[in-house]
Amino acid sequence: MRNLSSALEIAGRTDTGRVREHNEDAIFFDPDLGLVVLADGMGGYNAGEVASGITIEVIAELMRAQISATPPHIKTAGSLLPVAHEMLLLAIDRANSLIYQTAHEHPQCAGMGTTVVAGLFYNNHLALAHVGDSRAYRWRNAQLVQLSKDHSFLQEQIDAGLLSLEEARHAPYKNLVTRAVGVNEVVQTELREYEVEVGDVYLFCSDGLSDMLEDDSIAQLIGVFKDQLPQASNVLIEHANAEGGRDNISVILIKIVRDFQVESKIWNKVTGWFGGNA
Repeated sequence: MRNLSSALEIAGRTDTGRVREHNEDAIFFDPDLGLVVLADGMGGYNAGEVASGITIEVIAELMRAQISATPPHIKTAGSLLPVAHEMLLLAIDRANSLIYQTAHEHPQCAGMGTTVVAGLFYNNHLALAHVGDSRAYRWRNAQLVQLSKDHSFLQEQIDAGLLSLEEARHAPYKNLVTRAVGVNEVVQTELREYEVEVGDVYLFCSDGLSDMLEDDSIAQLIGVFKDQLPQASNVLIEHANAEGGRDNISVILIKIVRDFQVESKIWNKVTGWFGGNA
């Protein structure tokens, strides 16, 4: 099993906020695996907690087993994409099936679902998978860029030119998601790939943070506390609560401390000569 703990610094925290009675968010991170998962549950009673909990547990367990069996950077025979992509898609599919089944077998869980944003860091890259409106950002050179794109009714209105970004911040229906894990038999997961750089800070968060704080404020806070990730997590949540804390708030921060490329440049050149895909 790979060990990335010296290349990645990770800190995270989840908070109930100031309005909700229960915390239906769930987070998981493992620097040794390079795996980060955040889920924001929804549903009546405490079903949201069930959905997000299932998602975190299933993805963590399945990813751990898959990474132990196959290095994530190995290319697949069919698409020649890194197997990391298939790992994430399979894990989210498995979580979706279990939540969907549980919701239909237990009336108190009917209609439950969850967003998810999951990242696998490997070979100086980030494979990013998400469903719903929980987000992933990259802070680089004092600039914050949103890497994920919300699966929400609001985002569709923005894409269609019916709302400006400023109008969207005050829209009453900003939490209506168009995709969620566990709601349907099949889930459509969006997957993206990014090359990372030493010094990058990645933020995974639920909408309890992104709805309360503007991107400029988030960027400024990360810039101040980028060398103290646990404190940065606390400060981001404190500021979200100070703005009203209307939802559960979850934050995971990942800093790229050093290079973690798998093969040397010489090995890449040699495998290129012989048509290797590893």
